[in-house]
Amino acid sequence: MFGMKKLGLILCTAVLGVGLLAGCGSDTKKEAQLTQTAGVLKVGSETTFPPFEFAEENSNKYIGFDVDLSEEIAKRLGLKLEFVSMGFDALIPATQSGNIDMIAAGINATPEREQALSFSDPYFNEGGFITIVRKDNTNITKMDDLANKRVGVQIGTVPVEMAKAIPGTDVKELDSNSNIFMELKAGTIDGAILDQAVAMYYLKQGADKDLKLVGEGTKAPGTVFGFNKSNTALRDKVNGVLKEMREDGTYQKIYDKWFAK
Repeated sequence: MFGMKKLGLILCTAVLGVGLLAGCGSDTKKEAQLTQTAGVLKVGSETTFPPFEFAEENSNKYIGFDVDLSEEIAKRLGLKLEFVSMGFDALIPATQSGNIDMIAAGINATPEREQALSFSDPYFNEGGFITIVRKDNTNITKMDDLANKRVGVQIGTVPVEMAKAIPGTDVKELDSNSNIFMELKAGTIDGAILDQAVAMYYLKQGADKDLKLVGEGTKAPGTVFGFNKSNTALRDKVNGVLKEMREDGTYQKIYDKWFAK
């Protein structure tokens, strides 16, 4: 046994001598392998999803709950955050191809997505989905009343299948939540199904002059970060950081910034 340990020490010393650090106790290579680009955590998101992620007014800077969490995660992993905006339906392909390391877009771990991605532990367990209509609409008072109606949903999201499961719906898949709100106001759709936290945020920003929530929200399935299925190392590191953030109060501070009443 001692001989084997000594042989390992000699081999490791020799490798270090020629500057090849992999496999002999150096963490540098291991940490670099967490992400596609060494030292950078590239996070993809669909950035019209306040209060989770959206562009600051009159600025190209992205802000929101997911952005703040991603910044803290990158910091604790010793990485620089690069936040990338793209269409929601492009996020999974970008993760699979290695163009981004992590999805932070208010996503839920559905069985279909589990075939393409691995997921963090849930980091947001509130919200669910709810119906929103024009304020002058008196015919739709709950989600089931969307039957035989024109329903707006964001492409690639859980509400797409929810809307299609309601009998007779004419489902219109739109690129962003902002487009959903515009079409509701214009009357080109009768109602929409979307994330309750997002809907409530829009109403607080002034949309309640024209729109209202109806019925009860669905049970929240839990919001997660998404990763390439082969990159379990990054997923596990992120789970560890989320646990630390909850224990030391950092998570609560970020939560209160965006969701405190």
